[in-house]
Amino acid sequence: MSAALDIRLKRANKVYHEGEVLAGVVVISSKEAVQHQGISLTMEGLVNLQLSSKSVGVFEAFYNSVKPIQLITSNIEVVKPGKVPGGKTEIPFEFPLHVKGNKVLFETYHGVFVNIQYTLRCDLKRSLLAKDLSKTCEFIVHCQPQKGKVQPSPVDFSITPETLQNVRERGSLPKFLIRGRLDATNCVITQPLIGELVVENSEVPIKSIELQLVRVETCGCAEGYARDATEIQNIQIAEGDVCHSLPIPIYMVFPRLFTCPTLETTNFKVEFEVNVVIVLQDDHLITENFPLKLCRF
Repeated sequence: MSAALDIRLKRANKVYHEGEVLAGVVVISSKEAVQHQGISLTMEGLVNLQLSSKSVGVFEAFYNSVKPIQLITSNIEVVKPGKVPGGKTEIPFEFPLHVKGNKVLFETYHGVFVNIQYTLRCDLKRSLLAKDLSKTCEFIVHCQPQKGKVQPSPVDFSITPETLQNVRERGSLPKFLIRGRLDATNCVITQPLIGELVVENSEVPIKSIELQLVRVETCGCAEGYARDATEIQNIQIAEGDVCHSLPIPIYMVFPRLFTCPTLETTNFKVEFEVNVVIVLQDDHLITENFPLKLCRF
């Protein structure tokens, strides 16, 4: 006798804000009646922190302080022990998204070393001989949009051999001049990053121009902090030796779940940067880095 358990939320996009009500139905499908010892629902919001392998030996004590941070937890009994008839049964439920004390619901974020996740788990307990049923579904929390308007902060840049840092032999570098502009580094997360780039001149032909979005995650405790930068996405905006003095558009959409508004707390930080990467035919790599501040309006 097989029974199936499912959780269906009322909102198709599964996006909720603090203070709203999480509503939906628990669906039990079975050919025959199902005897059970109670059906319960658990809602949980956790921040999971991890250390990168390069930092493990450095912060031994960090393992004790790296326990998951609980943001919200709530449990309700949906149905008391009894029997669910055969066929399809839908049981409605509601959970208010209210936090206790001075805790804050951070926005859902799937990173490498920092993970902020909200889940809803339904458990159907059965007698000793039958297997318990369990179903988990993730819902997404967005922080409340800020009031007011974001002030655009355009950035003009020019890249030449003289402006580069971390160069061993500056004399061996080919001559080049690349100018560009980013319309804003204070970015609204729902709007694309826009700008343009112009290759004024380059001694060596260009192979490729790319935009790299990077997450910078910092986990820490009293001992110190481990800061790790990893790539989220890489977009090629030009290929081959592009025409000189021709504006090349920069356009990047911030991916959902893998980005969130810039976040800083006592235990961890999540920040974002964008790299403009120019690859020359002789495989010289030229990179210009721009820190970004993401927010939701």
